[in-house]
Parts: sequence; C-alpha cells; structure tokens
Amino acid sequence: MSPAPEIEAEAEADAETQAVHDFAGQRLRDAEQMYTKGRRELVMLLYEYGRPATILQLIDQGAALTQSSMYRNMVDLETVGVVQKITGGDDLARYELAEELIGHHHHLICTECGSVDDFVVPASTERGLDAGFKKALVGTGFQIHGHRLDVLGICAECG
Repeated sequence: MSPAPEIEAEAEADAETQAVHDFAGQRLRDAEQMYTKGRRELVMLLYEYGRPATILQLIDQGAALTQSSMYRNMVDLETVGVVQKITGGDDLARYELAEELIGHHHHLICTECGSVDDFVVPASTERGLDAGFKKALVGTGFQIHGHRLDVLGICAECG
C-alpha cells in the first residue's frame, strides 16, 4: 500500500528544504564560514516567503534576528551566492534565494509601490532572448553567461 498523498507531499517538501540547506551550508563552508542558526533562519524565511522580500517583510514573518543582524547575515549569504539582492522601484533592497535554488526567472517591478514579483517565460521565449542578446552584442567581445530581466510597470494593486 502506498503512502497517502499528504505524506508523500510532506516528504518531498522536507527533501526540498534539506536540499536548500545543503546548498547554503556548502557555499558557506567553501567560503570558510559557518551556517549559523541565524543564517538558517534567513534561508528558511526566504524559502517560505516565495518571492523577493525586504528585511522588514521578513521581520513581519516572525524573524527572531535583530534587523541589524539580518542585514549583516544577508550580506554574507549574498557574498557566497546563497541569496541575491534585487532593488525594486522604491529603492528598497529585496532578497531572494539564488537562481540555483529557485530556478531561472525574471522580475516584475512596480514603479508605483516598488513591489517585486517573479515570473517565468516559456523556454522558446528564453531561447529568443538569448539569440537576441547574442545578435545585439556581435563585435563587442562580450561573452554572455546568462541574463536577468526586470520588467517595469504598474502592478495590479496600484493599477
């Protein structure tokens, strides 16, 4: 008899969470830093938030760290490639887990309220973007390793 779907989903979520922690721990060890309780908490808060978040938004989610400790630890996590920083339309820094953890995506940035949301485009569109970038950069000597795309506009709440 196979386990109930709820048990299977919980086991899959636990494995995914463990993979995130393994990635973060390895990146920090590679940089000769420790994966402290506070850093684990930040990684989990970002994972659970599911979209780019400001420090204040993470505090509202119940972070136990002080605001200054959160900023210091975010810098360390960003430096080793566990998180990336995104600036919204309001110039507030937002953080999200690295692309290796959450997959390739792009950002919708509201120019009114500054909110940042993720979006994914179909693989065919990604290929078209890559081809367009390569064509635009012919003769520059620039070697493309990837891309990030921020789309500016007005979100549904502001519109």
